[in-house]
Amino acid sequence: MDGQVKAAVIYYSATGITYQMAQAAVEAAGEAGAEVRLRKVRELAPDEAIRSNSGWQAHRLETQDVEEAQPDDLSWADVVIMGAPTRYGMVAAQLKQFIDTTGPLWAQGALANKVYTGFTSTATAHGGQEATLLSLYTVFYHWGGIVVTPGYTDPSQFVAGNPYGASHTSNNGENPPDHVALGATALTAKRAVQMGMALKKGLAG
Repeated sequence: MDGQVKAAVIYYSATGITYQMAQAAVEAAGEAGAEVRLRKVRELAPDEAIRSNSGWQAHRLETQDVEEAQPDDLSWADVVIMGAPTRYGMVAAQLKQFIDTTGPLWAQGALANKVYTGFTSTATAHGGQEATLLSLYTVFYHWGGIVVTPGYTDPSQFVAGNPYGASHTSNNGENPPDHVALGATALTAKRAVQMGMALKKGLAG
C-alpha cells in the first residue's frame, strides 16, 4: 500500500525469550497498520556452545527459517523495533555486532528521521533492563532517530512497570514472557508504529 509505514523488528534470542517478545511486536505492529519484517541477527557463539545447551539448540532449529537482518532492513524501514537479552547492562553482542555494520548507512544519513524503540529480557530481577534499553537508545540518538517508548500511556504500564520499553525477567530462561511482558511489548510496538505514521504523514505534508 502506497504510503504504508514499514516496520522492521530486529532481534537476538538464544533460547527463545526475546523471540517470543519479537513475535508480539510483529503482531502488534501489523495490527497497527504497518508492513512488517521480522529479522534475527547473526549468531556469534560457536556451535559447541550452542549444542551444550538444549534450549539454545532447540531454539536455533525452531527459528532456522527466520531471515537474518541486513543493513538494508534498516534503510527500508520507517520504524525499527530492536530487542535482545541483557548482557551486563548492555545488549547482547550479537545485536551489537549487527549495529556495528551500519556505519555506511549512518554516514549517508540514511538512519535519521526514523522511529526507534526497544525491548529486552534479563535472567534476574533488576538485572539491567533499564540500562540495556537506555544504552540501545544511545545508538538511536547517534543515528538521528526519534525514540518512542511506552511510558505510562496505558494502565497496563503500572503493572509492567518499565516506561523505557518492554522487558521481562525470565529466571534464567525458566519463565517465558507472560501476558504482562507480551502486552508491554505490543504496546511499545503499537506506539512506535502510530508515531511512525504521524511522522511520515507530517514529512510528506
